[in-house]
Amino acid sequence: MNLISTHQISKSFASKNLFKKITFSIDTGQRIGLVGPNGAGKSTLFKILNKQVQPDDGKLSFSNSLRLGYLPQKPEFSQDEIIYDCLMNQVDDPYDGINIAYAYELITKLSLDIHPEKEFAKVSELSGGWQKRVALARELMKKPNLLLLDEPTNHLDIQSILWLEEFIQSQNDISFMIITHDRAFLQNTCTAIFDLDPRNPDGLIKSYGSYVQYLETKSMLMDSQKRLEDKKRNTMLIEKDWLSRGPQARLTKQKARINRAHDLIDEVDQLENKNFVKKVEFDFGVNANSPKKLVELKNVSKRYTEDSPMLFSKLDALIRPGSRIGLLGRNGCGKSTLIQIIMEQEPPTTGSVFLNPDIQVCYFEQGKETLNSNESVLRVVCPEGDYVHLHGQPVYARSYLSRFSFTNLQMDMPVSQLSGGEQSRLLIAKLMLNPAHVLILDEPTNDLDVETLDVLSDCLSEFKGAVILVTHDRYFLDQNSNEIWAFSENDNKEIIKYADYNQWLEAYTQSTAYKPEIKESKPVKSAIAKTQNKLSAKELNEFKTMESTIREKEAILKTKQDELLHPEVSKDFKKLNEMTTFISDLENQILQLYTRWEELEKKSSVGPH
Repeated sequence: MNLISTHQISKSFASKNLFKKITFSIDTGQRIGLVGPNGAGKSTLFKILNKQVQPDDGKLSFSNSLRLGYLPQKPEFSQDEIIYDCLMNQVDDPYDGINIAYAYELITKLSLDIHPEKEFAKVSELSGGWQKRVALARELMKKPNLLLLDEPTNHLDIQSILWLEEFIQSQNDISFMIITHDRAFLQNTCTAIFDLDPRNPDGLIKSYGSYVQYLETKSMLMDSQKRLEDKKRNTMLIEKDWLSRGPQARLTKQKARINRAHDLIDEVDQLENKNFVKKVEFDFGVNANSPKKLVELKNVSKRYTEDSPMLFSKLDALIRPGSRIGLLGRNGCGKSTLIQIIMEQEPPTTGSVFLNPDIQVCYFEQGKETLNSNESVLRVVCPEGDYVHLHGQPVYARSYLSRFSFTNLQMDMPVSQLSGGEQSRLLIAKLMLNPAHVLILDEPTNDLDVETLDVLSDCLSEFKGAVILVTHDRYFLDQNSNEIWAFSENDNKEIIKYADYNQWLEAYTQSTAYKPEIKESKPVKSAIAKTQNKLSAKELNEFKTMESTIREKEAILKTKQDELLHPEVSKDFKKLNEMTTFISDLENQILQLYTRWEELEKKSSVGPH
């Protein structure tokens, strides 16, 4: 059953189009991951579904049985609000015994009673991770059958993320739509992926299956779109040549051909824009004369007072160029404190710290405190003049910022108007202006899209210095660390060293009651790889008629989409539901036809007919 149906909805802010004419539905029992580049409008789409924002165009339909919950990226709470009141404020009768019992059930399920004040703890005094849990309990108090989660893993430690994965998997009565760039989380929780990206053929790719299967679908679709561009470009060049010869336009057929030629030129321009990929350029430079010993820790322990608990004890470590250290532990275990000790901004309780005086440390702080929210983006990297110095060379500041996908309009904006992902890119741009021997990155993956994370990974792999990394993104951690320092929870409070994340996870699952049953979908082998290098007579006939078949299907699709705009359809939920289901099925058929067309085209190009 459809809980929400959307048809041809569009949204723009100022002169920027976020998305245009996208159509989809959310059904009972679905767990949908919503992905896409920063600035594509994912959070705005959630606000539209939650009726906080109106679309510019298009239709939305909501089932009468819909009970919607929405967990925003940054939940807000009253200053003195306690956990119990936060939950009870969501019900009509806070004195009803059933509501009270359910609130205490959620407090127990989400482990919110482990705080000293239990359910009477002030939410504002909890860490960001615990506030996320309270916000989730607040939404569950509404007993939703559809839950929208916007970046739910941000500020959670890995233990909490593993818990959240298991929680989502266990909810059979709730549908989910989740915005996240955590690839492991998407693979472990979602049964469908919606990709909101203006480069997509219709702005939105709907892939039903695992995240791995979505990646394959996306790759095939983008390859198909690029082939379509090349094919139309070749035809366009022929038509341009014909136009350049100055044909007489007196005949009707010639006029029609001229019109088609101009339409073709526009189509190629549109496909070229869709297929163009501008990548962020990260480069932390190379320190050829780096000393061999960057940081050394001997018997380091830390507690703040004699009465306070020990955070960690007896840590011995040597950090050299090429070290890639990932710090793992629950929120509040002492990761940030250890970073401050390494940077000699906090003294250890026992032991000694050697920070080589001839090196420079660059620190990406989780809260982005070094960014002045009132300052313009340009002045953050270039306080005076028009040039910055990058690796000893002067670079025009605006050109430098354009490497990080900032537009000229954004460069003059105050930092406060940037999204979280844009602020992260700005902080990285600022750090890159300083040559570094040691990079300390505290949750750099928050808010960054997958493409930017891949560029950052490539940059770190080429960096010759040492990297100390704190992140909840398990894929990014695995790609960019060769040693894990895990803060144990035993009485000794030692920091245990592991070779990689998987070794830590195995030890963690064996030492706790947590046993996640995550069924990881295997990559589906591409149908292209299975084909033979020769078209049969049947396949050759299919290939010849494929283009006309697609045109016929697309004509039917356009007719049905136009019918949806009729008042008698939009007011009838049953008819609207049937129509959107038909359109969704037809869109999938067209996508499969394009994929099949590519398979046949590839076979025909590598083997004889």
